[in-house]
Amino acid sequence: MATFNLIGAGHVGRVLGRLLAAQGGFQVRQVLTRSAASAQAGVDFIGSGAPVQRYDQLLPADIHVLAVGDDQIASACAALALAVPLQGSIVFHCSGALASGQLQAARDAGALVASVHPIRSFADPEAVAAQFPGTYCGIEGDAVALAVLTPALQAIGAQPVPIDASAKTVYHAAAVFASNYLVTVLDAALRAYMAAGIPEEVARQMAQPLATESMANVFRLGAAAALSGPIARGDMVTVDRQQRAVDQWDRSTGELYRALVAPTVDLAQRKRQK
Repeated sequence: MATFNLIGAGHVGRVLGRLLAAQGGFQVRQVLTRSAASAQAGVDFIGSGAPVQRYDQLLPADIHVLAVGDDQIASACAALALAVPLQGSIVFHCSGALASGQLQAARDAGALVASVHPIRSFADPEAVAAQFPGTYCGIEGDAVALAVLTPALQAIGAQPVPIDASAKTVYHAAAVFASNYLVTVLDAALRAYMAAGIPEEVARQMAQPLATESMANVFRLGAAAALSGPIARGDMVTVDRQQRAVDQWDRSTGELYRALVAPTVDLAQRKRQK
């Protein structure tokens, strides 16, 4: 049975550790964090392994998982490369924003490197571990490393999706568009309804069918086919009138409206071409 060490035992590390140990065909060797309590908590969650606090306490393993913050990946990798023989092993991190090139110290020490980014929220580790099957994971890195990691991820129910390492930051921005900025746009809609005298609770009820139906259409038909409204109809007179009204009501929201016009015009052109 292949062995792995887990460096960092936050929510992502704990979930992957438990699943890889229970279903992925790996044996947890050690869990390393900066405190004895958090290392032990990680071991308790996973159900196996030994807690350690220092890199010089790590034993060699077939795989090393760096489940640390983005700003710690390079330094953690460098410390790992100094502490443990890495020749022939696999080192991967779990960042969605950074590519596997951050693991150059491990590669220089003879390891194969990769990144594995589970695309979901890990706010509730117990729930995620129980409901992990079907989770998409963006993967990139050395081909031999991915050849080992891909079937292991599939064994725990993940759906690995290869991505271009050179576009990793754009890939990560996709999640921001699909979640964070979507919330920002919906907030603008709710505030605009409220500016017309509609109570917030009613505004939410009014916006919900528009938002949910639009999202359902995007995922069912594609973005271009799902587009509706004045720009889709070519009614730029209405768009200009709305722009002036929103600018007058709230300048920052007017800037948001203006920024969305050009990409929506492009999307409407794609719709007409289909």
